Amino acid sequence: MKHKFQVFSLLTLALFQLSISVNAQTFFKQHPQINPYQYTIVKEQAFQKAAVTSAHPLASMVGAAIMKDGGNAFDAAIAVQFTLAVVYPGAGNIGGGGFLLSRNKEGVLMGIDYREAAPSKAFRDMYLDEKGNPIEGMSRSGASASGVPGSVAGMFSTLPFAKLPMKTLLQPAYELAANGFVITEREARGLNAERKNFIKNSAQASAFTRKENWKAGDTLYQPELAATILRIQQKGKAGFYEGETAAMIVEEMKNSKGIISLEDLKKYTPQFRKPIEFDYRGHRVISFAPPSSGGIIIAQMMQMIAPYPLTVMGANSFESVSLMVEAQRRAYADRAEHMGDPDFWKVPTKTLTSNAYAQARMKDYQPGVAGNSKLIQAGIAKESEQTTHFSVIDEAGNMVSVTTTLNDTYGNKTIVGGAGFLLNNEMDDFSIKPGVPNMYGALGGEANAIQPGKRMLSSMTPTLVTKNNQPYITIGTPGGTTIPNQVFEGLVNVIDHKMSLKAAIDAPRFHHQHMPDMVSVEADFPEATINALKEKGYTITKRGAFGRMEGVMILPNGNRVAAGDKRGDDSVAGY
Repeated sequence: MKHKFQVFSLLTLALFQLSISVNAQTFFKQHPQINPYQYTIVKEQAFQKAAVTSAHPLASMVGAAIMKDGGNAFDAAIAVQFTLAVVYPGAGNIGGGGFLLSRNKEGVLMGIDYREAAPSKAFRDMYLDEKGNPIEGMSRSGASASGVPGSVAGMFSTLPFAKLPMKTLLQPAYELAANGFVITEREARGLNAERKNFIKNSAQASAFTRKENWKAGDTLYQPELAATILRIQQKGKAGFYEGETAAMIVEEMKNSKGIISLEDLKKYTPQFRKPIEFDYRGHRVISFAPPSSGGIIIAQMMQMIAPYPLTVMGANSFESVSLMVEAQRRAYADRAEHMGDPDFWKVPTKTLTSNAYAQARMKDYQPGVAGNSKLIQAGIAKESEQTTHFSVIDEAGNMVSVTTTLNDTYGNKTIVGGAGFLLNNEMDDFSIKPGVPNMYGALGGEANAIQPGKRMLSSMTPTLVTKNNQPYITIGTPGGTTIPNQVFEGLVNVIDHKMSLKAAIDAPRFHHQHMPDMVSVEADFPEATINALKEKGYTITKRGAFGRMEGVMILPNGNRVAAGDKRGDDSVAGY
């Protein structure tokens, strides 16, 4: 198919500007304190009534404004999800999927799984050549890598728990796409870095591709995306999964061997999942169930370390890190063997999350001795890092924790022609061949093999914590397979090491995932601990920052303190 990458269509922009009068700029006129062309990043703040933290200042401010206008945490979550699709296209999305975890003011827990699903024409060996070897890049780039998107359906499944109409909740995203917003330095770098990939993997030009490089302070207009959002406003869920937008998605499939059909889109349905729950040092931790591996993994790891005096050991000391690494090693071994979509594979959740199983897995643990992943395999029991997370707590005490993703940065680099949004490359999160790692080095087996309609195993770990049966923390992060470990370390920093939420989020991180058998650490990790680990036989590799954790915590005085990660443009808002 011929690419049309000259100057982005001035006709498209002109025609769209004419349509703006039909859908007037109401939200930002009513909220002049939110300026899409001039805004600041706020990393930490306490609010008396409600708070939200996300990967972008405009999304956080929109979520706070929606709650101040009478919406609850569910309203804010919907508005933030759609706003991030506009202002944070590297991971915010309508072409991907995610998990929403909530605890309402009455204490009722809910998990909405709007993870992408394999198309009906998908099959186990679809990414292998005639010799049975993985075809380079096929599960990662272009339309062939995309699962059926779930984000829009997920937000409509959330709507019954909200208070405001969907049209109102979509309005900020619509206006930001139509009238533009000023991009940050990080956003400019990302768009410039991926320009060639956008051109290679998309059939048509888009708002992201222009002749000159992007720079901080430029205004990004996305008229085609605005028109897509407008169709959802006018026609509801069918405005995405049927009609014009669905036809555009299917047409884009022809460009690079994609297999999503109109029927796949029409049939997509989110699933409600019972959350994982466990106790840790007087706190109740609630996280997501399969097809997320995260809830089971953090339940295992936190119960594995519970018998040990972490507070005495100290944060990021050799003693605490080596203990936690050995817990990580064992939990991730179980991930590869036992976890997958529970609608297709019997996941032994009850056993894996039991305290007895956790203690049995640590029987061969020797303090101060490096484990060996070739010797420590899965127990017997009958997933870019460019995801994004946002956390919300409202005035009534409703808690919402959402992790959503395109998988890799900008997903499969395919912008749906005429619709203006990116598609995911989540098919890479399946086990495309047993024993062959995905882009994050994660191994998989039969539990996570490709099947039509199946959801790929995820590492996303939206998490809530209660204390004395009262709302306490909502937290989560992007980071591919590092996600469960980041949440694990963040919670240990708060509960065991008595850090503030901001300090817990900003603390240097480490990661072990069973295979490859090495400990990855951030550049600012303590050198003394690194040296001690090396002396005991651990293989250490330094890497750049991973994750962008977002959290909200309720203080004893009732204030909601929100914290955004130092690692990105993450920002908090509230009132």
